[in-house]
Amino acid sequence: MLLGSIEAGGTKFVCAIGNENYQIKDETTFLTTTPSETLQKTVDYFKKFPVDAIGIASFGPIEVRKTAPNYGFITDTPKAGWSNTDFVGFLQKSLKVPMYFTTDVNGSAYGEYVMSLLSNDDIDSLVYYTIGTGVGGGAIINGKLVGSLGHPEMGHVKLKRHPDDLAFAGVCPFHQDCLEGLVSGPTFEARLNKPGKDVPLSDPVWDIMSYYVAQAALQVTLILRPDKIVFGGGVTSEAFLQKVRRDFAKLLNNYVHVPKLEEYIVLPAIDNNGSATVGDFALAKRLLRE
Repeated sequence: MLLGSIEAGGTKFVCAIGNENYQIKDETTFLTTTPSETLQKTVDYFKKFPVDAIGIASFGPIEVRKTAPNYGFITDTPKAGWSNTDFVGFLQKSLKVPMYFTTDVNGSAYGEYVMSLLSNDDIDSLVYYTIGTGVGGGAIINGKLVGSLGHPEMGHVKLKRHPDDLAFAGVCPFHQDCLEGLVSGPTFEARLNKPGKDVPLSDPVWDIMSYYVAQAALQVTLILRPDKIVFGGGVTSEAFLQKVRRDFAKLLNNYVHVPKLEEYIVLPAIDNNGSATVGDFALAKRLLRE
């Protein structure tokens, strides 16, 4: 069995070939330019391999309902030139193999879930957030991705404002001060006029952001009751998650039982942002078995 993975990001595409044990056999990366150029590069890559199925984890928003007339499309995305792009249709014309189409964060969530099972970590549910240029989230409940009307948009929930952050408007073009508008990478430039990599963990802005991220963790804890919450993306680090755990504990106030926080609110188990690739392989494999 030969499986394909497409991690379609707004900046770059990562395409990979793997086996049924989710081991990468070949991989390539190229910049995300125009839809026609980028998708043609994707087709050209996979034509070199006799893949049985492909898992696609894409930036969005995307249409994941198979009954929708625009299933497989990237829809109203802020990525210039990519709105209403027939992603799956373009690939199917040339490759003609089964394809599982989902969001980038759903792919990462599924990869982390599969890795937990392979590590004999007895879980049935998991939530994955990525905090980077944007903020997104995916959820696995009882081994299945959450969302039937569409995919979740966990990065756009509303939060209680930190008392020291009331003057900051937020950067989300749709909601201003939603989770993405308050903690994504561009908020460092908006607040401090410098990138996040240049902001030491001692800066008070990290405490403001941990307060918001802890609220997001509290929301999914109380709504979904997952076994684990994973935070990935360029903004996240173990030092930052220590602040998030501290604030989460205060907000939860022992209301419901959760595992030890160092095991409940965690970094990805898969290194080098490889969660989506493993998830794509696993979803492609699942598609062949359904």
